[in-house]
Parts: sequence; structure tokens; C-alpha cells
Amino acid sequence: MMISTLAAASKAKWRDVLQSRWPLWVGLALLGIPSLIRLGQEAWTVDTGVHGPIVLATAIWLLYQAWPEIAPLKRLGNSFIAGIAIIVFLAIYAFGRAFSFLSVEIAAFIGLLIAVAYLYLGFAVLRRFWFPILYLGFVVPMPGWFIDGITAPLKSYITYSATTLLDAAGYPIASQGVTLVVAQYQLLVEDACAGLNSIVSLTAISLFYIYILHNASWRYSLLLFVWIIPAALLANLVRVLLLVLITYHFGNAAAQGFLHSTAGMIMFVVALLSIFAVDKAMTPIRRRLMGKSI
Repeated sequence: MMISTLAAASKAKWRDVLQSRWPLWVGLALLGIPSLIRLGQEAWTVDTGVHGPIVLATAIWLLYQAWPEIAPLKRLGNSFIAGIAIIVFLAIYAFGRAFSFLSVEIAAFIGLLIAVAYLYLGFAVLRRFWFPILYLGFVVPMPGWFIDGITAPLKSYITYSATTLLDAAGYPIASQGVTLVVAQYQLLVEDACAGLNSIVSLTAISLFYIYILHNASWRYSLLLFVWIIPAALLANLVRVLLLVLITYHFGNAAAQGFLHSTAGMIMFVVALLSIFAVDKAMTPIRRRLMGKSI
């Protein structure tokens, strides 16, 4: 009886909050809904943004699960600091929206949400729920100049490594830039094969996995994060090797058809399983870092 009474009181309290501040929620919705639609149309339809919907859904789920813990920590934030932050983020949002900088627009809107949360919930709540806030940053699409700058050395590494390994195995292969020449075929190592997509997706999924299973130890998260990049690169190197071998033995049509996407999915699963295996192997280290038995 007491629990149901408290639950009813809590619902009534939040209903009053929603009703009393409805202009704020309407304003945030008017800003957020168009940005979300644009995000779905422009970023989530390409390889570098496929993880976005999963991250957004799981971040909302994390916040929903933690919602009962907010009431004891709730304190009003400094209105002056919050006001300055809201004005700054609104200006940045308007800039990104006006000049079609989607990354700036989404990042500014998330910053605006954080500023509003600080105003009505206080810094203690933000500090307690640092991981869902940080995790939500994976929703922000990476700008093109950043993708080009990161993928260039990754593509060179994948191309050089694949050429070296297959040449040592006796295959007639050579490389020029990020182009592989095997027998009469030419294959271009594209961004999707360079590892960036796997790195971003693996980072998001692995951090979510760590938070759920290991109470969000930032030290251990950092330790396991170090393994994500080599795991993604190794997986994508194996993917390129498979595609080259399929092309050489079965032709270009086989490699660029169903087997191309299949190889990508298999390599991502292998990389993710390797993260889980490393996590299992590092159980003693995790226990020392977290100071308790797992």
C-alpha cells in the first residue's frame, strides 16, 4: 500500500512538472524533432551512422531505468550558469541549422538538453548519470573532414597489410595507394573496409556492455577501450583478405554481391566476440580496479 502510494505521488509530482513547464517542453520539441528527422534522413542511412538509432534507444533506456534515483539527488542548478549555457547552445544550434552543419546542430541540441537538465535537476544528477550523457555523444554524426582524416591512414594500413600477407602466401598481388591489384582484378579499399565504422560501433556497444555488466568503472572502461581499436582493425583486415581471396578464386561478382555484406557482418561479430573474450580474460584486473568481486 505504501509503495503504491509513493508511486502515485511521484507520478502526480512529475505530471505537475510537465504541466507547469509545458512551454519549455514544446520549445525543445520544436527544436529537437526536425533535427531528429534530419539525423535519420542524412546520418543514419550511411555506414558511419548506422549505430545512431541503437545508441539513442539504449541511452533513453538507461535514463529511464535510472529515473527513480533522480529524486533524492535533485537540486536546482545555478540559474546564471544554466542561462549562459542555454544561450550559447541555442546560438550554436542556430548556426549549425542555418548552415546545414548536422554535427554542430546535434551536438548543440544535446548540450542544450544537458543545460536544461542542470537547471532543473542540478549538478549532482549530471555527475551521477555521466555515462548515459557521454554515451549519448555517439549519436552526433562525425563530420566529413574528420572521417577523411581518420580513414586515410587506416585504409593505407589495411592495404599494406593485406598486400604483405597475401604476397607472402604466394598470391599475385600488388598495391598502389589504397588500390589492390590481384591477378586481373582491381579492388579499392573503401571507408567501410578501413575499420572506422567498426571502431565507432564497437566503442559504443562495448561501453554499453561494460556499463551494464560492470557498474561503469571508468578505469576498466578505458582499459578495455584500448583493445577496441586493434580488434576492429584486425577484423577489417581479415574482411579485406577474405574479399580479395573470394575475388581471386570466384570472381568480382561473388565478392561484391552477397558475400561482401556477409563478410562485413561476420567480421563485426568476430570483433565484438573478441571484446567479450578479452573482458572475460581480464576478470582479475577488473576485480582489482573495481575493488570488488565480479
